[in-house]
Amino acid sequence: MFSPLLMSAVIAAGLYAGFMLTFLVVIMPGLALLPDDGFTAAMRRFNEKVPGPGFLLVFLGVVALPAAALVSDLGGRGDRNWNLVLAALVCAVISHLITITGNIPLNNALAGAEGAKAGGGVGGGGGGDATVARAAFESRWNTLHRIRTALSTASFVLLAAVVL
Repeated sequence: MFSPLLMSAVIAAGLYAGFMLTFLVVIMPGLALLPDDGFTAAMRRFNEKVPGPGFLLVFLGVVALPAAALVSDLGGRGDRNWNLVLAALVCAVISHLITITGNIPLNNALAGAEGAKAGGGVGGGGGGDATVARAAFESRWNTLHRIRTALSTASFVLLAAVVL
């Protein structure tokens, strides 16, 4: 019989990896086709909506559930499985650190650029503000996102391997 914590960890990791992959292969390529003002406006709205309660539950569960599974009885499944859960947890933690130290500051800078434009600050208005904001945001955000998507997917695969 599998641990409910371990099964919950697999589900949370799968949901999170799927969310990340959807952004990587569908949302960001779609947004890339938009003009600068449309791209920056859309990313700002995503960044306002993503950290809602449902997302935060999964975001925290991706770390908390494997950690809880590690400290609980894994049903005597052996050291190999403990190592897989630990590796999955490490991948999830690194992914979250990238989010917290990389993607979120970029999101905040993009939001701040909108505030500066609205307040008459940076650039003095017009399409140039969106162009500058996008140039400072898009490539760096996408690079970090590719890394955290790979780590999230690895975490899911490692946890799924334990229950197979």
